Amino acid sequence: MFLSVFEMFKVGIGPSSSHTMGPMVAAARFIDLLRDRPFTPHGVRASLHGSLAFTGVGHATDRAVILGLAGFAPDTYDAETANIALAAIRADKKVLPDGLPPLSFDPDSDLTFDYGPPLPGHANGMILMATDAQGDVIVRETYYSIGGGFVLSEAELAAGKNTNDGPPVPFAFKSAAEMLDMCATTGCSIAQLKRANELTRRDAATLDKGIMRIWQVMNDCVDRGLETDGVLPGGLNVRRRAAGIHRELIAERGMNQKAPHTINDWMSAYAMAVNEENAAGGQVVTAPTNGAAGVIPATIRYWLDHVPGANPARIPDFLLTAAAIGGLVKHNASISGAEAGCQAEVGSAAAMAAAGLAAVLGGTPEQVENAAEIALEHHLGMTCDPVRGLVQVPCIERNGLGTIKAVSAASLALRGDGTHLVPLDAAIETMRQTGADMSEKYKETSLGGLAVNVPNC
Repeated sequence: MFLSVFEMFKVGIGPSSSHTMGPMVAAARFIDLLRDRPFTPHGVRASLHGSLAFTGVGHATDRAVILGLAGFAPDTYDAETANIALAAIRADKKVLPDGLPPLSFDPDSDLTFDYGPPLPGHANGMILMATDAQGDVIVRETYYSIGGGFVLSEAELAAGKNTNDGPPVPFAFKSAAEMLDMCATTGCSIAQLKRANELTRRDAATLDKGIMRIWQVMNDCVDRGLETDGVLPGGLNVRRRAAGIHRELIAERGMNQKAPHTINDWMSAYAMAVNEENAAGGQVVTAPTNGAAGVIPATIRYWLDHVPGANPARIPDFLLTAAAIGGLVKHNASISGAEAGCQAEVGSAAAMAAAGLAAVLGGTPEQVENAAEIALEHHLGMTCDPVRGLVQVPCIERNGLGTIKAVSAASLALRGDGTHLVPLDAAIETMRQTGADMSEKYKETSLGGLAVNVPNC
């Protein structure tokens, strides 16, 4: 099993990896499919199903699909250009993808939200269609946005698409137990195993440059969030808080601080800064999803800014370790809130962050695995119940608390020798089972929990 660090950490846009980035990618894939056909379509249509329908407006899923059909992609997204394109599409009722003639598309009638049962493959399903001049469907494809910006067609999902496309990797671990056995046999760290696998796909210079770009985008996102005030879009009138908290913390430096737990406010500010940027539709990195994008960069900033001896040269070790843990969670359970609740998003992110922090603080592979297990175990059962379908309440604060849990988990693990009762594999399997048992109303549909108990208009 191989999932690249660049698949786990993808540069994209907010507010959601599964509901914004994934649908945009799916729509762009459909346009690519049409380019390869021997005939010329006249128009396109789209229908959103399951969680994409129930919370699609709050997650800007409709906007993402329209832009994907027009040729936009998450990693090169420019907001100003996108807004101009959207206005033109709504006025002219056409999309203009490269390599195809103008395609008829009226956002008000050709993009529909189906609130019936979800499609059979996944809670996040969408159907894209191409039509001829008479309006008859001539091409139809079903896509599933399975979390973290990953997209599979219906055929790929049915075939159990393998992420291990390419040459074999030297350390193809499918479980934490296998990973620890390989560490023991080779004397390598988890990051070294992951790095060796990555080097089968790209050279060392490209790998290192790519990893540092991931961190640069993460760090820039933190900084933007710490400098920006205002009200988030969407109608809940949620005020940005990270910048204000950060200013207060800066002002308190050099003063007699009231309590040592102020460090938690620093961690929360870093995480909330990212998720406020995400909620505003800014550029973020899936870590492993947009809804959980704040935990890992906040943990790294805590380490760099507040832990004596922190060395930025170890950031690749942090991210490679985190990616290894995230790959295990995705392979054996889920990172999708629509599939398994927020335990799969913030819980996975906290496990990844705890592992990365334990690694750069000198932890053994056993201590790193223990850190990930502690963090994941104490997010088990967490629901995904966004108020009004927006990635704001409780998502933004939840990233701050996920960061605090990640740091605490790493610290606890480093106080031991790596011996512990509950293996990470057991925690991951428990998360999968819990997600399967969880009511659909608690899995990113906004039909239960805070979403129905908090006034949202």
